[in-house]
Amino acid sequence: MNKAADIYQQIMADPQNATFTQQGIEPLYHVEPEARILIISQAPSRKGQESMTYWDDPSGDRLRAWMGMSREEFYHSGELGVVPLDFYFPGKGKQGDLPPRKGFAEKWHKPVLELMPKVSLTLLIGAYAQKYYLQKRRQKTLTETVAHYQDYLPEYFPIVHPSPLNYGWMHQHPWFEESVVPELQADIRRLLAE
Repeated sequence: MNKAADIYQQIMADPQNATFTQQGIEPLYHVEPEARILIISQAPSRKGQESMTYWDDPSGDRLRAWMGMSREEFYHSGELGVVPLDFYFPGKGKQGDLPPRKGFAEKWHKPVLELMPKVSLTLLIGAYAQKYYLQKRRQKTLTETVAHYQDYLPEYFPIVHPSPLNYGWMHQHPWFEESVVPELQADIRRLLAE
């Protein structure tokens, strides 16, 4: 068994994931050994978990538009890894999905990310991913962190979550799509062309 398959089996066998495994639900993440770009967000959506296709929803459509990638490039370029903070849909809360489970990323990110040694740009999508990876380096709010995205380059590119629940945020902060998105697209294009 290769290392990627071994890690996958360990995730499935982990007692923290027993409820999902017993229901026949598999972890949803994506490893590409040659990936140059990594997406880290909170967790798969319910639809993603049901279809076993990450970012296959309106949020994914908007994310691909922000990245300047077609569906074909996003899913089949071999340049993109997807490693959420939790590999399972955590359930619904009062305002959107529940947060990723505590301890999950601490346990599984290091071994999974070691499978993608060529990653040079990591998109940190949403507050959970930014808090986990930027820690004390992040600003006081998500808006400030995203506005100061250049402070985290070239390793990290923090952005707001593309969820329809954030359309109001985007309307209040037009600078994001006017200034930040073109910079993101340029960085993505540069990496895909290398």
